[in-house]
Amino acid sequence: MEYRRLGNSGLQISALSLGTWLTFGGHIDDTMADTLMSISYDAGVNFFDNAESYQGGKSEVVMGNILKQKTWSRSSYLVSSKIFWGNEDGKPNQKGLSRKHIFEATQKSLRSLQLDYIDLMFCHRPDKTVPIEETVWAMHNLITQGKILYWGTSEWSASEIMEAHLLCEVHHLIKPMVEQPHYNMFVRGKMENEFSHLFKHKGLGTTVWSPLASGLLSGKYHNGVPANTRLGDENLAWLKDSTINKERTDKINLLQALAKDLNLSLPVLALSWCLKNTNVSTVILGATKAIQLEENLTAIEKYTTLTAEVMEKIEAILQNKPVLPAF
Repeated sequence: MEYRRLGNSGLQISALSLGTWLTFGGHIDDTMADTLMSISYDAGVNFFDNAESYQGGKSEVVMGNILKQKTWSRSSYLVSSKIFWGNEDGKPNQKGLSRKHIFEATQKSLRSLQLDYIDLMFCHRPDKTVPIEETVWAMHNLITQGKILYWGTSEWSASEIMEAHLLCEVHHLIKPMVEQPHYNMFVRGKMENEFSHLFKHKGLGTTVWSPLASGLLSGKYHNGVPANTRLGDENLAWLKDSTINKERTDKINLLQALAKDLNLSLPVLALSWCLKNTNVSTVILGATKAIQLEENLTAIEKYTTLTAEVMEKIEAILQNKPVLPAF
């Protein structure tokens, strides 16, 4: 496994990590969840990503039960959670980024995960109804109380992250040091354009999610959408509609051929492509089967085979490289 600094912090994070969205407490049973965490840990993965809202809070409970049974040293792994959506009844103050919800959600996550502290806590979305100043103070206080060690954002805009940094500088608070953005071959704008200033001047770290475009870049949807897959779930129709289209399918066929020429599978090619971005701190993997996870973990050994020439071939297929503004 390769380890990278998480932004400009002193924290070392495995370049590949394991996420739990839709899987833990949902599409897989607890035994498989345990298996996937063990495979990951044995391969050198030290970061496990979670959130208060995943499966209505069940995901954190499943992970907490697994960690409780392990003999792993607490210093050998990192656990994250994310706050915004809540997992209760949706009453006022049970979601969002108010000081009240941030503190109560953190306490609940600590109980569910059965941990004394959470390594990374993300503000899962920006909250337009709460002053950012209130949010950054709440996150700073959680760190000074020892309940979390680092904090960051997920799916915030560059301007919102910059505002948080400026407020932290004014009040001498601990700054957000990581963003969790959507990033893959088809979704590139934030990572390769919008965040450029933050990477250069703020040392922003990233834990990127959906590197396989919700499974599209795994090749499993080549002949339609099977009912037992993520995009086949009726409750995720919005995800299917935003993910699959003919243009992407045509590009995937070309990427599949290129992967074959390189003696790689399509998902390993897609993950390797993400790893080539030096601004990516870790790529979050999702899996429902052991064999799937084991294959995807090989990307850490394969990504160096993506030479400049190969990357140019990929760009020729994708035709979607963000154009930086000219100055």
